[in-house]
Amino acid sequence: MSLLERLNNDMKTAMKNKEKDRLSVIRMVKAALQNEGIKLGTSDLSEEAELTVLTRELKQRKDSLREFSNAGREDLVNKIQTEIEILEVYLPQQLSEEELTEIVKETITEVNASSKADMGKVMAAIMPKVKGKADGALVNKVVQQQLS
Repeated sequence: MSLLERLNNDMKTAMKNKEKDRLSVIRMVKAALQNEGIKLGTSDLSEEAELTVLTRELKQRKDSLREFSNAGREDLVNKIQTEIEILEVYLPQQLSEEELTEIVKETITEVNASSKADMGKVMAAIMPKVKGKADGALVNKVVQQQLS
């Protein structure tokens, strides 16, 4: 089942169960996917493009969560936290830090990196491998640990 079909089914279920938050998030994701399709000039997005959109939506919400937290807006923090939880359902299973560390070690060996000066090479090689499965900030942290 494609992501769009899954979203449509979940949207119908959310409407029937009167789940306003879930319905709102699903509609936002569908709109983002349609906008990406328009931008790319296609009606069927690849799995990778869908993953890119989902990751972008999740990152935006995490940034908002940080900002609202710093501003002391607990009402908005709770709303954004709920949206993040709903979005995470559609993302692939996230890698554990141990699994990520193994992938980082393999990638460092592949690109013959030896110091922090090679950080860019390692990040460029690793991000396509873990796209949607790990947060970029966590990947960055693990790479820095392994290169030091």
